[in-house]
Amino acid sequence: MSKTVISTDAAPAAIGTYSQAINHNGTVYLSGQIPLVPATMELVSDDFEEQTVQVFENLKAVLAAAGGTLNDMVKVQIYLTDLSNFAKVNEVMARYFDQPYPARAAIGINQLPRGAQVEIDGVAVV
Repeated sequence: MSKTVISTDAAPAAIGTYSQAINHNGTVYLSGQIPLVPATMELVSDDFEEQTVQVFENLKAVLAAAGGTLNDMVKVQIYLTDLSNFAKVNEVMARYFDQPYPARAAIGINQLPRGAQVEIDGVAVV
């Protein structure tokens, strides 16, 4: 199996034993991104919309390092600590993706690393 590690300083460094993404034969598996600002490794803010925007900016940076864009994503998984933010996720996501939209799941969970309110991972084909 050949796999290539995708890494960029334009997105937060991994805070555990994982890579930002792995490319295997043109399929890019993106690790979950939380709303950390790459330069400071701190949460962007406590505001849900700002956190969601930061997550998409982080994913966009990792995909750029892989030679792709957000529109290359075929599957997105969104983890929310408060499902009442579901409509806001849709609103922010519409700013970043063109149709056809990727397949998606939105999952309500109890807690995320560093007190984040949202985490997103996914798969892209580049």
